[in-house]
Amino acid sequence: MSDKLPVTSGKTLIKAMSSLGYVVVRQRGSHVRLELATPIGTHKITVPYHDEIAKGTLGDIIDKVSIWARVDKEKLKQMLK
Repeated sequence: MSDKLPVTSGKTLIKAMSSLGYVVVRQRGSHVRLELATPIGTHKITVPYHDEIAKGTLGDIIDKVSIWARVDKEKLKQMLK
C-alpha cells in the first residue's frame, strides 16, 4: 500500500468522481461543486478546478469520498494516476 498521494488536476479528480456517481451541480470561479445521492443522504463536496490540487486538500477529498462512495482509498488513488 502506498501512502503517497498522486499529483493530479481538478479535471482528473472530477472525472474520477463522476465515474463513482458524483454529479457536477455548479461551478463558481475555480471551484466545482459535486453531489452524490446515497441511501443515507446527499454528499456535497467542492473540488478546486486547478492544474494541481494541494496534497492536504486532495487527501481530505479522498478521505470523504472513500467514506461516502464506499470505495477503498487505494483504489481512488489508482484512479487518479
